[in-house]
Amino acid sequence: MNSIFAKRRARLLAMKSLREHYVPVGSAAVCPRCGKESGHPAVAQNLFVCPLCGYHFPVGAYYRLSITLDHGSFRELYPKLAPQDPLSFPGYRKKLEAAQRKTGLNEAAVSAVGTIDGRRCVVGVLDSRFFLGSMSSAVGEKLTLTIEYAWKNRLPLIVFSASGGARMQEGILSLMQMAKTSAALGRFDQRGLLYISVLTDPTTGGVTASFASLGDVILAEPGALIGFAGPRVIQQTIGETLPEGFQRAEFQMEHGFVDAVVPRNEMRDTLSQLLRLHEKGGPS
Repeated sequence: MNSIFAKRRARLLAMKSLREHYVPVGSAAVCPRCGKESGHPAVAQNLFVCPLCGYHFPVGAYYRLSITLDHGSFRELYPKLAPQDPLSFPGYRKKLEAAQRKTGLNEAAVSAVGTIDGRRCVVGVLDSRFFLGSMSSAVGEKLTLTIEYAWKNRLPLIVFSASGGARMQEGILSLMQMAKTSAALGRFDQRGLLYISVLTDPTTGGVTASFASLGDVILAEPGALIGFAGPRVIQQTIGETLPEGFQRAEFQMEHGFVDAVVPRNEMRDTLSQLLRLHEKGGPS
């Protein structure tokens, strides 16, 4: 019975992941970085990385999980947790419904428990197609529950961030999620468990200022924009020209904010190696 359930979950995951890229099926992909076209099959086979210049196209949460977790190991956590409209913000409900119809997601975060090369872990992913992955009360709650699940089950935690920051339609309630997720990670850390934070393009605002920056190991995809305020805001504020590549993953690694910049096709192997090393060392 369990094997039948696992196969059904795997098929569902595969079906969802196929819809979750930013390159329309059957069309040529125009790379935002090099401006050149590549056929959809070539980009898809390359994990939605431009085969000409290495630009990493954004990908959806289920696709990310499908290329990270072992096939058939995926079990989603808290799938029914959905956003509310606590401030009755004008037009917010309609925008939420539109985002849900477009993406097939309840919210901007998806969490799952599964394995990477046979090692159990918990993985949370922000999906930038849903309100640019912004952190609402529901996103903060789901991530906190995900952290607590990993804590209770003594499992390593991996979170892929892709966010424009806190969700303005929920005001202070959204900003409070910074403290809530950080406090949950504080309790997680006290138990000596491993937290790997993976920063993808973009990771900004309150997400950067909270859980995204608290990893024991912080990885980033090449070229990812990582920071609190965006470079245009900073440049306008200080009135100075910013250095080339400012706030990109490579710049952040050079300045000690990121431990390693890892291409998408190497990410799963890197995570597997980190899990293996932590398993050998054991929790402190």
